[in-house]
Amino acid sequence: MDLRHLRYFVMVARERNFTRAAELLHVTQPPLSRQIQQLEEDLGAKLFERDSRPVTLTAAGRFFYEQAVQVLDRVEEMRAMMERFVKTEHPTFVIGFVASTLYGSLPEVIRHFRAAAPEVEVRLLEMTTLEQITALKEGRIDAGFGRVRFDDPAITRTILREEPLVVAAPTDHPLVARGTPVSLSELVAEPLIIYPRSPRPSYADQVLSVFRDHGLKPRIAHEVRELQTAIGLVASQAGVCLVPASVQRLRRDDVAYLPLVEQDAKSPIIISQRASDRSPNIARLLEASHLI
Repeated sequence: MDLRHLRYFVMVARERNFTRAAELLHVTQPPLSRQIQQLEEDLGAKLFERDSRPVTLTAAGRFFYEQAVQVLDRVEEMRAMMERFVKTEHPTFVIGFVASTLYGSLPEVIRHFRAAAPEVEVRLLEMTTLEQITALKEGRIDAGFGRVRFDDPAITRTILREEPLVVAAPTDHPLVARGTPVSLSELVAEPLIIYPRSPRPSYADQVLSVFRDHGLKPRIAHEVRELQTAIGLVASQAGVCLVPASVQRLRRDDVAYLPLVEQDAKSPIIISQRASDRSPNIARLLEASHLI
């Protein structure tokens, strides 16, 4: 069995047609059929029900398909990482992050990582959590710091901290003048600014779920791309916004930050990595991440 067998098998499984798969692989059908037969003989199992139209996988075929896809994905990750490695004089470690993590402990984590791996060139790329997952699978980044929870067998995710949410409001807002914590029910009447607008799911959906969990439906006034834009709209009195508490470090004279009454309103900080990645640099980053 070699990678060619796996690629041929996966293409037939996806297209469910030997002729169409052969065209996409730029081979003729007889050699493709022989390769699949050799694979079945090697495995000692029948992978396809050839009498059905379209062609379907057997139970053994479905199991083997899941394994074959993981192997091929890992090969593509290795290729992408090697291409990036040979293009630079020094090893490169690329970290994706969502903007709000910059206002917390992420800069300190990066400093400790640089100190632990001085020979490594560290690059930072701002991207949403969803974009990070795609970039990890494609080998464009090595780790990501995000906030949205979801499961993917190819990705290992570790929650580093649950960060409280606070309300960003214009400094002349009546809620600010009151000087006491704000409840989510009070915010329902306020125009709400959420971010990012896309791709979804994102932190915006996390904020909306906080309201839903308390049986509330907010009035969405604006959906914007970035955190900085949302804070700018708050300053212009276009509405209020729920942000992680660390964003309070983004100081503006025209924006105030108010604590919430609901202490369960939180946003996680999550580090993501490829499930198959056991490199020393990942271990170093995870050790540094305990500072968050």
